[in-house]
Amino acid sequence: FCIFAKVMEDSQSVFFVVFRLLGALALLIFGMKRMSEALQKMAGPQLRHVLGRMTTNRLTGVLTGVLVTAAVQSSTATTVMTVSFVNAGLLTLAQAISVIMGANIGTTLTAWIMSAGMVGSSVAFSVTDLIWPAFVVAMFLIYRKKHETLGDFLFGISFLFLGLGTLRQTGTDMNLGENPAVLAFFSSFDPNSFTTTILFLLIGGVLTMCVQSSAAVMAITMILCSSGALPIYQGIALVMGENIGTTVTSNLAALSASTQARRAAFAHMFFNLFGVCWILVIFHPFIDFVCNLAGYDGTNPDRLSVVLATFHTCFNL
Repeated sequence: FCIFAKVMEDSQSVFFVVFRLLGALALLIFGMKRMSEALQKMAGPQLRHVLGRMTTNRLTGVLTGVLVTAAVQSSTATTVMTVSFVNAGLLTLAQAISVIMGANIGTTLTAWIMSAGMVGSSVAFSVTDLIWPAFVVAMFLIYRKKHETLGDFLFGISFLFLGLGTLRQTGTDMNLGENPAVLAFFSSFDPNSFTTTILFLLIGGVLTMCVQSSAAVMAITMILCSSGALPIYQGIALVMGENIGTTVTSNLAALSASTQARRAAFAHMFFNLFGVCWILVIFHPFIDFVCNLAGYDGTNPDRLSVVLATFHTCFNL
């Protein structure tokens, strides 16, 4: 009876942790979606005009992609919107590709936002401490119909940080870095093996395709790395896979579109694939460079979320 009770207790604990993780991811994705929709409402009528006027050459096209994606916090939204503009004949293929290249850079801001909520206890506390007043202000703005969209934006960013805080706390409570089974699983892979890198790259791509959110997979990767369970080389391989998996949405959106729109979507995929291929050639030296750039000396796992955000930015640049 005692053994049965212990098994049930462990099962309940596992289920509780799993549901906390799923709930935190749901909050994260919902917050990103709410914030993106609110920003698109505020800037939506101007986006078509801006895209048309600011893509006269490749440099302004890239800059436009960066700014729009940083504003709406979704490279998928920018890419799908760009593909639809090509389909409507408002943008040429060359203009669309430059915007998509910029969208890849703009989306790295999301990783920096997430790393701000995970980098350390003092920073995480100060960020999550602001969530509750933000909820109150958001509710007040929503009830004042004049500023409803701004209230929606505050709601979104508050849910985003609430999800990040819950993810971080759950990861800390799980003690993944001290769990023998988890450590044994990841240590069974040779971090210097090219096969291991490819395997984790594929896992990152498949996970991103399944959940349709590179931000969610990035959050999981940051939790695993910051807890000391996942080595940085495998974590970065997951991030590279996310960059490929996130291209699926725009290709799905272009299935029924014109030939030029499908070409724009394919360009997004091939561009990211090409980036992954050349990084694989200099994989370990490049990661060592990024670790030095982020100030990671191999002793403080909390800094690994910053390393991942730095790699994401350097890689996409």
